Amino acid sequence: MSDADEKWFYDLSTKEVSQGKSAGFENRMGPYDSEAEARKAIEIAAARTEAGDDWDEADD
Repeated sequence: MSDADEKWFYDLSTKEVSQGKSAGFENRMGPYDSEAEARKAIEIAAARTEAGDDWDEADD
């Protein structure tokens, strides 16, 4: 089993998490180390986007 098969992913089309690369890359977020972390994929992405926006604004 490869490392990617042990990681967790969030599927944007079904809004479900799965272990391993079962969904196509265009609808998949991850990899995440745990199922719980994958379930928070949208929250994690939003926080990263906000942090990036703050960094961009500080650079202006």
